[in-house]
Amino acid sequence: MSTLKVTQIGSPIRRQPDQEATLVGLGLNKMHRTRELEDTPSVRGMIRKVSHLVKVENA
Repeated sequence: MSTLKVTQIGSPIRRQPDQEATLVGLGLNKMHRTRELEDTPSVRGMIRKVSHLVKVENA
């Protein structure tokens, strides 16, 4: 299965609480932190919700 490299580039300060919770669900809670996640529909949906706060690359 392919993986995605997700990096947080935006701060969750002054964002909706559900967006901050989505970042935590992705394993991101500090600026410039990177995680490699499996490319699944649920992960894609979470990334879409906070797309303005993350950078996504194929791993």
